[in-house]
Amino acid sequence: MDRSTGTALIAAALILGGSIVAAAYLVATSIDRGGKELSGVVAAAAARPAAAPARQAAAPRDSRPDPSRVYQIDVSGAPAKGPEDAPVTIVEWSDFQCPFCSRVTPTLAQVQETYGDRVRVVFKHLPLAMHPNAPAAHAAAEAAHRQGKFWEMHDRIFANQREMNPQKYQEYAREMGLDVERYDSDLAQVGSRIDADKKLAASLGITGTPSFFVNGRFLSGNQPFSSFQRMIDRELAN
Repeated sequence: MDRSTGTALIAAALILGGSIVAAAYLVATSIDRGGKELSGVVAAAAARPAAAPARQAAAPRDSRPDPSRVYQIDVSGAPAKGPEDAPVTIVEWSDFQCPFCSRVTPTLAQVQETYGDRVRVVFKHLPLAMHPNAPAAHAAAEAAHRQGKFWEMHDRIFANQREMNPQKYQEYAREMGLDVERYDSDLAQVGSRIDADKKLAASLGITGTPSFFVNGRFLSGNQPFSSFQRMIDRELAN
């Protein structure tokens, strides 16, 4: 190898070495700077106060009647079966278009058959907004009540829930021997009684039907005979 070639190789080696050293320096500097920036981020995060946990939405308060409480309920003027001095009074809020109200009717009949004059059943109106045919049915029953035939109208409406219309109610009134002219006139006047029952239900926290109070103690829904029997027997024992 001649002198010129050797000199060229040495120069190339020196240039390559310098490039490697320079590159290593740049990489080290970049890593160091990145490390400092990361340390700053970590430190800032540590210094920042922890975010407060999300607040859980408060559960809606149960506004339904308290089953452990005894409520005093005004039943004056309401349709009723059984003597006023019966030791047990069952107050029912019902909706004529409600299928569960229809299903519990035989249970109430069983209660009265079993306990006779020891139990009185009182009816309260609660036509629900979801049942468009209910208001006219309640008006018909209340108009019949003014002629002493509430329970007959009550039974006919529940027995024919698929045919709920004012024409059928007038037909029932005629078949029951009501004064139809008076019945028609009373239809326009019974709204205040129905509204009073609805307001009383709202004040007690009743939102569904059927709803019962057995001597003032709340019982909800289409309950079996055994549920009524248990509460009635306890009241009679007391």
